[in-house]
Amino acid sequence: MKLLTVSGSPHYHAKESVSSLMYGVIFSLIPAMLVSFYFFGLPAILITLTAVVSCMFFEFIIQKYLIKGPVTIFDGSAIITGVLLAFNVPANLPLGLMVIGSAVAIGMGKMTFGGLGKNPFNPALVGRVFLMISFPVQMTTYPKPTAFTTQLTDVVTGPTPLTALKDGVTQGVPVSEIMTQLPEYGRLLIGNMGGSAGEISAIAIILGGIYMVIKKIISWHIPVTFIGSAAIFAALFWLINPEVYPDPVFQLLTGGLMLGAIYMATDYTTSPMAPWGMIIFGVGCGLLTMIIRFFGAYPEGVAFSILIMNAFVPLINRGFKPKRFGEEVKNG
Repeated sequence: MKLLTVSGSPHYHAKESVSSLMYGVIFSLIPAMLVSFYFFGLPAILITLTAVVSCMFFEFIIQKYLIKGPVTIFDGSAIITGVLLAFNVPANLPLGLMVIGSAVAIGMGKMTFGGLGKNPFNPALVGRVFLMISFPVQMTTYPKPTAFTTQLTDVVTGPTPLTALKDGVTQGVPVSEIMTQLPEYGRLLIGNMGGSAGEISAIAIILGGIYMVIKKIISWHIPVTFIGSAAIFAALFWLINPEVYPDPVFQLLTGGLMLGAIYMATDYTTSPMAPWGMIIFGVGCGLLTMIIRFFGAYPEGVAFSILIMNAFVPLINRGFKPKRFGEEVKNG
């Protein structure tokens, strides 16, 4: 008897293949990538190339010699992991550490569980958190944006807006005073600020997200609820005490919130399948992000919030199952 084999997710019933979807995501990342290259120059280009090549290399080695299965490094998934990992680290991160982070992202975050469709946690975030815990100095030394610099050594560094805010509030400085020393919102919107290589430009990331929604690569549920819940939570605390908590616009435009909400939280494999499950997932990510930012030791909380919610995805999927094909709809 011939048995029907059902492969792991992602399952997408349309003309598109996994490769076409993955390369659609890569295409949507181009605006954020160009902004990164403009403000951080050659270091950003090198860190991105190193991450992509390393992720493809480690996936090839593991598939070819350890798993001994089909090699799928050209389906686009390893490229996305590399680009997103590069987007989540400072542009001046030593390239050797980038290679280590790529090995962890692919080896531990993806291939340990069997590869694409089987990993419970977002691979790029697994690599980022590993680097953050293991190399905290290098991961928190951010270059200042300079219009297309080719400088590789002695890069001028400075704190990100979130770090400057966190340090100031901890020292008892009012938020209104801290904000006078930070970039205005116009600069934050286009990405003229310190931060990880690809998270700085909210407008470029939003454009990529709009493209993916129009092309039906992702749905609106997770990005909108992630961003919306974070904004509402931030607004409540801002209204309670504006001298301790900044306004929600600042929270949305700084750090990796936009990048995480639009690109990492929407990963097919590590997010819920049903719309209501996606909404709960997005709200959880948004609330956890702001809780960590306000009350945690780190100024940023996006990576941790998404990984925590990734762990809840099997439970969310059990509670909010998509309608089975052929299931009878009961009226009344």
